[in-house]
Amino acid sequence: MNKSELVKMLAEQHNLSNDEAVLVVNSFFESVRDALLEGDRVEIRGFGSFKVKDYSGYKGRNPKTGESVEVSSKKLPVFRAGKELKELVND
Repeated sequence: MNKSELVKMLAEQHNLSNDEAVLVVNSFFESVRDALLEGDRVEIRGFGSFKVKDYSGYKGRNPKTGESVEVSSKKLPVFRAGKELKELVND
């Protein structure tokens, strides 16, 4: 399912116009994004949680040349599925 399919399904299930459904979906994603940018954790009970994880830098190797390279530290968004979602998928 992609974003446009999510918007369409939301509009159909809740008798919303397409524009209203787009506004709801975009507002949700913007809220999650803004919370992650502020360093907050977003938890949706029964679904999962989003957080930003810090990865420290390390010394890597270019596989083509064998040359040693320094990989800088970075932050990545991480999603962890909740217990109920895991159980639902596995049943």
